[in-house]
Amino acid sequence: MSEKPKAQITIKKNGSYRVVGELPLVRKSQVVSEYGEPLTWHKEFTYETDPEAYYLCRCGHTQNPPFCDSSHRRVGFDGTETIPTKSTYERRIEFPDGSQISVRKDPTLCTESGFCGFLNLPIHEMMPGTTNTQTRSLVIAMVERCPSGSLTYSIPPIENDIEPDLPVQVADTTEITDEGPIMGPLWVTGNVVIEQSTGHIIETRNRVTLCNCGRSENKPLCDGSHRKYPRYRK
Repeated sequence: MSEKPKAQITIKKNGSYRVVGELPLVRKSQVVSEYGEPLTWHKEFTYETDPEAYYLCRCGHTQNPPFCDSSHRRVGFDGTETIPTKSTYERRIEFPDGSQISVRKDPTLCTESGFCGFLNLPIHEMMPGTTNTQTRSLVIAMVERCPSGSLTYSIPPIENDIEPDLPVQVADTTEITDEGPIMGPLWVTGNVVIEQSTGHIIETRNRVTLCNCGRSENKPLCDGSHRKYPRYRK
């Protein structure tokens, strides 16, 4: 009896994402406050997918989102992968004034999802207040809901990043805006291997957001460009 392939995503040159290893595909949407502040994520449903392999859109032109319908060929999609070669550890910066907690940000991973603050209080301004356990707990909750892993934290004496325990899956995300729900990036969780079209393995992380609007300047990662060119959910 042959072994099941390990969950993996392979990027097709100027094409789709090929997903193998019976990796579940779900729909997740933001839950926001009455002021539009993202609070958490809600799982809506699980898609039916081919257990052998399925293909997800990368160009943003599919008529059957999140699945690829080969529109990339029709539009001449340029999917050149421009992800930085340095590791996130080398790129990130640390927010000052944290008490009993260190919070770091890798700006190149940011998708503008909005979990880094409230209406008039960004997370970096909350850091001096982390002397208070309640504020510290709130900061932790916000960091753990950051889909891209742009934000991370550690708490002494644990030196390494403390990561939320996330399922091994891909999520087709919905973000909530004042104009209505829009399609967000593909949110890959659980340390799934992602292979570039060149054969290079992207730094494996617990949280990764992949571009599916075709406009990111940090392909294959999302850089928030979908918010400039939104596709509204029906």
